[in-house]
Amino acid sequence: MGVSINLDSWRRLPAAQQPEWPDRDELKKVVAELEGLPPLVFAGECDSLKAHLAAVARGEAFVLQGGDCAETFAGATADDVRNKLKTLLQMAIVLTYAAKVPVVKIGRMAGQFAKPRSKGTEVRGGVELPAYRGDMVNGLDFTPESRIPDPWRLLRAYHSSAVTLNLVRAFTKGGYADLRQVHAWNQDFVAESPAGKRYEQLAREIDQALAFMHACGADPEEFHTVEFYSSHEALILDYDQALTRIDSRTGLPYDVSAHMVWIGERTRQLDSAHVAFFASIRNPIGVKLGPTTTVEEALTLIEKLNPDNEPGRLTFITRMGASKIRQHLPELVEKVTASGAQVAWICDPMHGNTFEAPSGHKTRRLDDVLDEVVGFFEVHRALGTHPGGIHIEFTGDDVTECVGGGHEIAEGDLALRYETACDPRLNRSQSLDLAFRVAELYRSL
Repeated sequence: MGVSINLDSWRRLPAAQQPEWPDRDELKKVVAELEGLPPLVFAGECDSLKAHLAAVARGEAFVLQGGDCAETFAGATADDVRNKLKTLLQMAIVLTYAAKVPVVKIGRMAGQFAKPRSKGTEVRGGVELPAYRGDMVNGLDFTPESRIPDPWRLLRAYHSSAVTLNLVRAFTKGGYADLRQVHAWNQDFVAESPAGKRYEQLAREIDQALAFMHACGADPEEFHTVEFYSSHEALILDYDQALTRIDSRTGLPYDVSAHMVWIGERTRQLDSAHVAFFASIRNPIGVKLGPTTTVEEALTLIEKLNPDNEPGRLTFITRMGASKIRQHLPELVEKVTASGAQVAWICDPMHGNTFEAPSGHKTRRLDDVLDEVVGFFEVHRALGTHPGGIHIEFTGDDVTECVGGGHEIAEGDLALRYETACDPRLNRSQSLDLAFRVAELYRSL
């Protein structure tokens, strides 16, 4: 069977969460243009990430994956990208020191422009319109014109991704990611945070370690630059197929819209178009697993998506909810491990912990997020397996979307700066609180 047939096989299968494009001919024009554009990432970079994720599967590395719930075209600015990157780098230093293993840094950035929705429409004041599905599909404004799916937005998503990746590469290679500078930002956070006393010892230890290396004359390149990878949920299959290219080195297909792509909880059906498409590409891939996931489903996903049991190829991202993870995760991890499958396990403590505040805002409690991470670590500790990472939705801005944290945000504060295009995100302070708390968990292993 040829590569082209494999890549098109998904079209014969049910594809959930796809837009109802009003003009298929316009979609074909956009897809044709996307097919002729340069790759956003390179196959060799995808293979490099796969090697890092293989180390995670072996228990030799930890993943920090995070960024916006849904990126917006307006957010592809130097300030927004820098603030998200700064927060991720600050979290990574703390986790690297505590875990004593490399931290693989993956952004929900440069492609996270589409979102699955539980309902196809939204009702406000008696008016019913199509749901907002991300800037890649339609607009956030609640008007009939804005909510019409527009295939030309796929092209804008490509260009916004290119701008974001260009900024990320400039920041991570141009001195902004210098280890001592990032640690200095963390020292400022510890000094300013109401919870800072709790984190002082860890920050002081990192400071002493850096001072010791400096005194020894150690100044490796790794102190000044960072390897950073992009990822998104590959939801709109027309877009991701249009950006799939045959690697000149190997003759194999890679989705060059991102280094890593994942299948969401709503689109992981075993006979679905998404699973078929993901089986045909060679990127490292992820699958979100919610509390209803059965052992049989997990093992079948492994069989379909990683039949050669290639280390680093497949990551399971669990999103159970704080109240369910200790009940539902152990059997999955135990049976998958017993099967001999090479899988990395990452905890998404965000999506299972969303609720609606009295004000009508969707929100999450930082305490619930933390509790799910604790449960994730407890399960892996009990089974002797590796808690391979965390996958979070955050922003580098001082938004008020999740409740709790050192700088306490109450439910009544949510309206102050509720800016997300979709789900509630941790702000910078809450993200760093989470990093220090996860560091404490890692040190107690």
